[in-house]
Amino acid sequence: MSPEDVARWQNQRIQDTWRIFRIMSEFVEGYERLGTVGPSVSVFGSARTPEGTPQYELGVAVGRELAQRGYAVITGGGPGIMQAANEGARKAGGVSVGLNIALPHEQHVNPYVDADHDLTFEFFFVRKTMFVKYAQGYIVLPGGFGTMDELFESLTLIQTRKTARFPVVLMGSEYWAGLIDWIRGTLLDGGFISPDDPDLFVLTDDPTEAVDVVDRYCTEAGIAPNF
Repeated sequence: MSPEDVARWQNQRIQDTWRIFRIMSEFVEGYERLGTVGPSVSVFGSARTPEGTPQYELGVAVGRELAQRGYAVITGGGPGIMQAANEGARKAGGVSVGLNIALPHEQHVNPYVDADHDLTFEFFFVRKTMFVKYAQGYIVLPGGFGTMDELFESLTLIQTRKTARFPVVLMGSEYWAGLIDWIRGTLLDGGFISPDDPDLFVLTDDPTEAVDVVDRYCTEAGIAPNF
C-alpha cells in the first residue's frame, strides 16, 4: 500500500467517525420533533402517482379519514401518494407530517406538510426508524421499490417480534393481488414463511375500513387519538 493509499484510508476512517455524530443528530432531532405529535399513522405510496388519478384521490381520502379520526398523518414528504395523504390531512384540519429524504435528484417537500412538522434526513435508516417508532399503523398504497422496502421491513419487524404487531393495511386490491398470490403460493407453500405470516397485513380498498383497522388496534392497546 502506497503512502497515498494509507492517507486515503486514514482519512476515510476519520470521516466515518464523524459520520456517527451526524447520524446521532438526526436521531435526536427526529425524536424531539416527533415525540409530541401523538397517535399517528404512516402512509406510503409512489412518488410518481399524478394528481387527479384514482390512486392519488385514494391517498387524499385516506389522509382525510385519518385526520377526521384524530390521527396525525406521516408520509415521506414527497410528491405522488405522499402528497395526496398530506393533502387529505391538511384539508381536514389534521396534523400533516413529512419525513423528507435528501436525494441526488433533489426531492422537495410537498406543499401540504405542516411547516413545523417538516423534517429532512440524510440517512434512510434514521428516517425509516421514525416511521416505525412514531406510528400506530401503516397504510400502504401502490408504489415502487421504496414502498416495498417499507412494507417488507415492517412485516419483518413484526414477524421477528422486534416491534409490536401494529396494523399494516394494503390498499388497492388489483395492484397487490399478484404479490399476495406470490406470498401465498411461493413463500408460504415453499415453507419460507410461517402459516400465519400472510395474516400480518390486511387488504382493502375502503379508506373507512383501513382506518377502522387502526382504530381497533389503538382501542385494544389503550391509545387515544390526538383530538
